[in-house]
Parts: sequence; structure tokens; C-alpha cells
Amino acid sequence: MAIRVSGLNSGLDTESIVSALVSSYSVKKDKVIKAQTKLSWKQDAWKDANAKIYSLYTSLDNFRYEKSYNLKKATISDATKATISASNDAFTGSQTLNIIDVAQTAFMTGGKIAAGTEKATSSSKLSELGYTGGDTTLTLTVGTGEDAKTETIDITADMTLSDLVTQLNEKGVKANFDSTQQRIYINAKESGAAGHFSITSDESTNTLLSALGLDAASSKMIEGKNAEIELNGVTYTSNTGSFSINGLNIQANAKTESAVTINVQNDTQGLYDKIKDFFSTYNSVINELQSLYNAESSKGYEPLTEDEKDAMSDSQVEKWEKKIKDSLLRRDNTLGTIINTMNMAMSKTFEIDGEKVGLGNFGIQTLGFLNAKENQQYAYHIAGDADDEDSASKTDKLMKALNEDPDKVAKFFSQLTQDLYTELDAKMKSTSMSSAYKVYNDKEMASEYSDYTKQIKKWEDKLHDMEDRYFKQFSAMEKALAQLNSKSSALTGMIGQ
Repeated sequence: MAIRVSGLNSGLDTESIVSALVSSYSVKKDKVIKAQTKLSWKQDAWKDANAKIYSLYTSLDNFRYEKSYNLKKATISDATKATISASNDAFTGSQTLNIIDVAQTAFMTGGKIAAGTEKATSSSKLSELGYTGGDTTLTLTVGTGEDAKTETIDITADMTLSDLVTQLNEKGVKANFDSTQQRIYINAKESGAAGHFSITSDESTNTLLSALGLDAASSKMIEGKNAEIELNGVTYTSNTGSFSINGLNIQANAKTESAVTINVQNDTQGLYDKIKDFFSTYNSVINELQSLYNAESSKGYEPLTEDEKDAMSDSQVEKWEKKIKDSLLRRDNTLGTIINTMNMAMSKTFEIDGEKVGLGNFGIQTLGFLNAKENQQYAYHIAGDADDEDSASKTDKLMKALNEDPDKVAKFFSQLTQDLYTELDAKMKSTSMSSAYKVYNDKEMASEYSDYTKQIKKWEDKLHDMEDRYFKQFSAMEKALAQLNSKSSALTGMIGQ
């Protein structure tokens, strides 16, 4: 590397001169850096736009199948007895329900422990609670009939209440000693008959259970039992009280003295809201894409160099860069194609039962280029939608169609959204220039970014080479001048003598 000396002998500003001589290389390097920066911003802009398009694309799975429009709602004549809901598979019409019994979790409340003059604590030994027997076994049985499981706990007089509670929790129930109430509480881990439990002791005199307050005389036991209902004359049981029967979801809450009525209907309002949500999502995406496509031009604006940024305030830099970033997808051909694809898909008609049907048949239309707000020309409005100031006063054709012929609505919207899905899916196919689920040429952009990196390196190398060359030349000049000055001084000295 050349030794960069200043003009000690020549009096020249070497740094400034060299900088001026290589300025053309600096300009070329900065030009490539700016192009790469702009490309990076464009990649980010496309990532954001693609995320919105992909979100719309994936949401179409909730609309492109006819079964998605088979929404049902269920009501019950006495909501205090049961909680009811219906899935799409439920039959419409009335059904009768009797709740014979509700599910119950087994629960034991132990009697108060007599620990003499002192209160029992978790660290109290069984011998201190009045147990006078020797080593024995406590038997815990969980469940009933053939499915019952039995566990044993080895007991000694030195065992503490804490040890006992720990053993019970490990063997299949939930146990706790409440020092305030001086009682042991035990409940089943599972509701219903399957969780019912019993505790017995092999100690013949039964002083163990008595000392713990868990004997029959001291404790209170609530039996674990299953819920039982009768739906349309058929009996069903559940250990939790929850039933799923032919599309009906029933949570039994209380016994019935007489049958209650369940009514299942098509959820017209729910379906209306579902379609409304679709258009809300669609409009949000198409309006955003239109805004990006029709953005104001940033002609004359380019990314700033570090020196240019230093000459501006932070707010000025931010405003400058925002101007460029907002216009990056202006009149972008790929973006224009996506907008056109979406618009064409939504404007199609389909044959339903021999009739050509389009969105207009349901009172769903755009406002047109003359009436729509800026960049909202392709947004759809539902006539009669109370939340839409542009169409609230119009006749509600969609709700009318849902009430009169919901199958027609389902067939149309499933075909419309399937077609939109197919068109977007085609745009998101992986190619040599784009990755899967990308509507823009991300691979091509990545390759272009890499090329810019190579170009920047090339110009940096050229710049450094030229700087070294010029500094070597100036260094040689300075040495020559130093030698000349030295000889001149010597000659002057000789003449002076």
C-alpha cells in the first residue's frame, strides 16, 4: 500500500487532489450502492404486499367449499338446563331433550382431626393424631366395576400428614390437608363414575381412618356419577356432561322435570357476517395494492449517501426516504397483473341451476371509477350493509337471498372464491424467478442484489487501486522535491562561504 504523505515540500493538498482525481470512480460506486439500496427497499415492499395477498389466499379455504356455508345455530327452550350449539352437520328442525342426571365429580370431606391440645400440621405424625396401630396398608380404589383400579399406600406410625397427602396425589386422586379447618379434602381427578373413589384400611380396628377423619362415620362422600340424557327418546351417558350427537353439542347443566325443546336453524345472520368478513378482507387487500400501484412519483429522489445524510436532519432524511419507499411499486407490471387477476376473478358469473349469477344478483357491486374514493375503485359494497355509508340505504338483496335460497348463495360464493383461489394459486407457483407462494420475482431480485454486491466490490477495488497509484506518484514527487531542496540548500551554503 502506498505511503500517503501530505505536500510537505510541494505545499499541495494531496488528499483533496487525489479525491478529485478518483471522484468519477466514487460516483460510479455510489450509483451502484444507491441502486442496491433501492432494490432492498423494493424487496421489503414486495414482502409486505405479498404477505397481504397470501393472507387473502389462505383465508379462501373458509369460503371455497359449499359446506363452509352450511352454518347452523341452535336454541333451547330453557337455557338454564343445558348449553347448546350446532355444527354444520346438525339437522334443522326441533328435537326433544330430557336431562335425567348431571355429571358429578367424587368428593370427600374428611372429619375434623383430633390432635389433642395442639392443632395438627402437615408435619404431624400419624401417631400424634391418635393412630396407635402398627405398620399397615391404605387401599385407594378409583373407578367402578371391571374398570376400577386399586392402589395401596404403606402406612407407618411415623408417617406425616404431608407424606400421606403426597402418596394420595401420586396414586390417582387430588388430596389436600387444610390446617385451618383441620380436615383432609379429597376429590377425583376425573369427573363421573370413572373417577369415583373409595378408601379402606387393612388395619383391623380401623383406628387409622378414624384418626385421619376418613372413616364412614366422620367423612362426607359425594358420589362420582355420569351425566345421563335422553335425546329424541334415545339415552346417552357422559362422564363430563358434554355430549356431541349428530352435529349437536350439549352441555347438561341441570335436571329437567319435563322435556325441553332444541331448535336448529340455518344461521342466516352468521352466514351474512361470514360473507361480509370476506369482502372486508378482500377490499383491504385490493385497496392497498391499488394505493401502491397508483403512488405518487418520486422522480428525482434517490437513496442518500452517508455524506448526504450528514448534511440533513434526521426528519429530512426520513421524509426523503419515505418519498422513495412509497413509490417503489408505482406502475409495477407484476402488481398490475395481480390487481387485474383479482378484479377479473371477482367479476365472473357462474351458472347456478340454469341461471347466470354474478355478485350483482346479491346487491354486491363496486361504486365505479366516478363514485369510488381514491384507490378504492375495485372494492365491493354490500347493498343494505348498515356499516357501509355508501350502500346502507340500498335494498338488502344478500340477506333476502340467504333467507329465500341459501343453497344458491352457497353454490355461487363457493365457485367465486374457488376461482379466485385458483387464479392466485397459479400466480404463487414456484418458477425459476420466484419461490412458492410468492407473486413477485423474489429469486430474480435476490440474484440482482448479489450482482450489485459484486459491482460495488469491483468499484471499491478500482477506487483503491487508483488512489494508491496517485499517492505513489505524489510520494515520488515529494521525494524528488525534497532531494532538490536539499541540493539547493547545500549549494547555497557553499556560495555563502
